[in-house]
Amino acid sequence: MAIVRVRQHVNPLSQKYKQSAAPPDWTKVYADLSLPLHLDIGCGKGVFLLKMAQEQPDWNYLGLEIREPLVLEANLRSQEAGFTNLYYIFCNVNNSLRSLLSALPERSLHRISIQFPDPWFKKRHQKRRVVQPELVEELSLHLAPGGMVFLQSDVKDVEIEMCDRFQEHPAFARQDSVRKDSEWLEINPLAVPTEREQSTLLRGEPVYRAVFIRK
Repeated sequence: MAIVRVRQHVNPLSQKYKQSAAPPDWTKVYADLSLPLHLDIGCGKGVFLLKMAQEQPDWNYLGLEIREPLVLEANLRSQEAGFTNLYYIFCNVNNSLRSLLSALPERSLHRISIQFPDPWFKKRHQKRRVVQPELVEELSLHLAPGGMVFLQSDVKDVEIEMCDRFQEHPAFARQDSVRKDSEWLEINPLAVPTEREQSTLLRGEPVYRAVFIRK
């Protein structure tokens, strides 16, 4: 398969990404719609979800990504491998989430991951960050009670901001860290690390992790 080259960062507020994505026919996407759904926001190349689908085949997996070439490649890879519980959609999650999730069976969403999102360091660009109050509100409407939100980043300020957004919403409660000397989870609670997570840890740099539960 040819290597797909794309821009590392995409401005979600640009005119190109203002069109909301239409939901597919989910009955044609997943072989068994009754399985719990794991949503990965900003799935990149989709390698993390592909490995999750191998490790935990009793779940359905949906990756959302704003860079279309990565989505096309990820779906091709999934189809070639014969997965019937894995799918990727090209969209701007901040204006497409409602239409996509509303078309799914009620309370089918049980797990959400947002991992190493674009940090947008400059203050004037921080409105481009994916975790905005509106996103948290939309997720609260669809995540099943007891469902999990996993957040991680190698940029502490970004992780703190994501956590603050979920902490401020009454539907979510933060799960305490096992370590008494740290507010962050030491171990990734999911079965598979992302490529970014692995490379960060290999450099000896910290990864900041937190889990929220839907009340």
